[in-house]
Amino acid sequence: MHSDMPYYEQALAFACGADSLPAIVTLPQQPGPRGVLVIVGGPQYRAGSHRQFTLLARSLAAQGIPVMRFDARGMGDGEGTPRTFEDIGADVRAAADCFMQAVPGLRDIVLWGLCDGAAAAMLYGADDARVSGLVLLNPWARDEGRLAKTMLKHYYLRRLVDPALWRKILSGRFDVRGSAASLAEQVRKVLQQTPSAAVTVTALPDDLLSVHAAPAAVPPPAPPLGPRLYAGLQRFHGPVLFVISPADMTAMEFQELAGSTKAWRKLMQAPRITRRELPGADHTFSSRAWRDQVAEWTGQWLRSW
Repeated sequence: MHSDMPYYEQALAFACGADSLPAIVTLPQQPGPRGVLVIVGGPQYRAGSHRQFTLLARSLAAQGIPVMRFDARGMGDGEGTPRTFEDIGADVRAAADCFMQAVPGLRDIVLWGLCDGAAAAMLYGADDARVSGLVLLNPWARDEGRLAKTMLKHYYLRRLVDPALWRKILSGRFDVRGSAASLAEQVRKVLQQTPSAAVTVTALPDDLLSVHAAPAAVPPPAPPLGPRLYAGLQRFHGPVLFVISPADMTAMEFQELAGSTKAWRKLMQAPRITRRELPGADHTFSSRAWRDQVAEWTGQWLRSW
């Protein structure tokens, strides 16, 4: 324990199947009953880019909130085969088990995730009664058609009114042919958003899509991510905090998804959902000011319910 700090850190290891995973628990001297479990997006490990997760854990612990961060299988120092954010449910459950054992007074857990860590939290949260809340930063919602639409709407249109672009064009330093080809490719992707022959797409009453694989010799394609994120968030009934970087392309994609249907818009307007935007921030909130703002918002939100 650091004598000048109101918290201490403890290294742990826990089992997920046959694999051993490392974790760091940051504990206040007097831990509160609600803890934060950080889900690390890949490829990443428990410290986070520019030590974001380490600094977040210490900031929250100084406020009396215990925090645990861990490496999933195949990431960082975690044993086992690497897997995507869609396949780490067992890792998260094993980590939650470890967290509850390490902090006996823990009553409930809030999942905190950035990018695909946020998407993993949305997919998992409703399936674990111990999870009382979600903090979701710039959630991953990648879809090639939606990415193309987002780039057309936010990147290319914004570039057209950028004086720096026109200075490059007038000076002859702009690759008009290459840029035109890139724009044409994005338009093509938007216009050709049609289901493959092996998939039947039907509209649900709530505007979402349900994907049913037609009989085939090969495994059916995975359902689109967007409807699964919606289903996970809809089934989860606890409070949710979204922290969005408006200029980040990943965040723009998620915002396109969240505004794409009446069902999504209604869900995002629910009283249990809080949205915070940090203009100018990049995807990982890499500056100290951005990082500190995220930690402050997280702590305020955790104390509000």
